Amino acid sequence: MRILLTNDDGIGAEGLLAVYSSLKKIADVDVVAPLDQKSSIGHAITLSQPLFAKNIFKNKKKFGTAISGTPADCVKFAIGVLKIKPDLIISGINLGHNDGCSVFYSGTVAGAREAALLGYPAMAVSLATFQQPDYSYAAKLSSRLAKKMIEFKFPYGKFLNVNIPNLKQKEIKGVRITRQCTDPIHGLFYKNINPHGDEYYWMSGKIPSPQKDVNIDTYALQQKYVTVTPIQNDLTDASLLEEIKNWDL
Repeated sequence: MRILLTNDDGIGAEGLLAVYSSLKKIADVDVVAPLDQKSSIGHAITLSQPLFAKNIFKNKKKFGTAISGTPADCVKFAIGVLKIKPDLIISGINLGHNDGCSVFYSGTVAGAREAALLGYPAMAVSLATFQQPDYSYAAKLSSRLAKKMIEFKFPYGKFLNVNIPNLKQKEIKGVRITRQCTDPIHGLFYKNINPHGDEYYWMSGKIPSPQKDVNIDTYALQQKYVTVTPIQNDLTDASLLEEIKNWDL
């Protein structure tokens, strides 16, 4: 089995290193990841400037390739330039949760989405914390899911979005297969003054409080469950499509 590994936190991120160590026990792993931090960049690709690639070495052995672009760039570059032919593409492990509407903003999720667009089985994996992360259980679970996805022959154009509580394994209630929460993430803007006297705003977000349904990823994650949400790239609303056909245009 051959796995391509990317992320949005950068090629030196602790989460990527943790899952790499776990995946190496079950597969050949290629790492192609951003040179630096690309969080919340969504599905951006780099068209207005060149991309640079740099080989990264650890203990005098090649560890992977760092790209001066986005997670989506990394996947395209790995397939199109490096000619890597993976059985599975994994994006993560991200520092911070990517449940609910975060899938539209997340560079981590975009890495998996790009893989699915290119016809490869893929999953995005995120750890639900921004402080004191413990990637040990998330890395083990990622390896288990990787083997399941290969055995299942995952369908074209679809991928998994996995979110894991930052807890010890014994503290996690279980794994739930969930729907994506669609409650919006409302922007919070913090106003301040820079040293030159200019006003600026720093944007954050308010985590939604979804309906209390453990079949929805955001709520289940809050209740200490691992959430596994199947995502599809075809965003067409089939029912609305039929309705609009009746419009007199």
